[in-house]
Amino acid sequence: MKKLLLLLMMGIFGLGCSQETPKVLKTNFSKEALNQKLENEEGQSVTIQQILDQHKGKVLVIDFWAGWCRDCLKALPKAEELEKNNPDIDFVFLSLERSKEGFDKSLERFHMKEKNNYWFASGWKNDFNNYVDLNWIPRYMVIDQKSAIAKYYAISPEDPEIQSTIDNLLKNAR
Repeated sequence: MKKLLLLLMMGIFGLGCSQETPKVLKTNFSKEALNQKLENEEGQSVTIQQILDQHKGKVLVIDFWAGWCRDCLKALPKAEELEKNNPDIDFVFLSLERSKEGFDKSLERFHMKEKNNYWFASGWKNDFNNYVDLNWIPRYMVIDQKSAIAKYYAISPEDPEIQSTIDNLLKNAR
């Protein structure tokens, strides 16, 4: 009976999360998505637009993650390898921790303090995450030098399209 109840609960709670690839792979951000506020490590408010503006002219990889996410932690070594293999690329880490305390603890615990980190204080459901169809983490996006979306959907840092997108953007910039 306990096993049946456990399976039933897993089925009910599992319905909300799926790794289904979005039907529309967007190439730009909406005004509402760009106005979404996050917090940096110091607790200061910053918008997605401000983050993109800081990296304009560079290829940017956005990594959605959380310290409570088993798949994120499993992917972390490969994400670090992707970052190490692409020293000319900027990386931004968008955290879906449930609290500022959790955000701070995860940055410390997983040695992320020296990176570009932001936290969705508003939680998972917000204008940016809704616009980019965030239905699973980890999730990776590649943004081109003009702040357009070059690679919309990847759930693994080992997705070969991430590296090929980066390589194409760098090659076309020369």
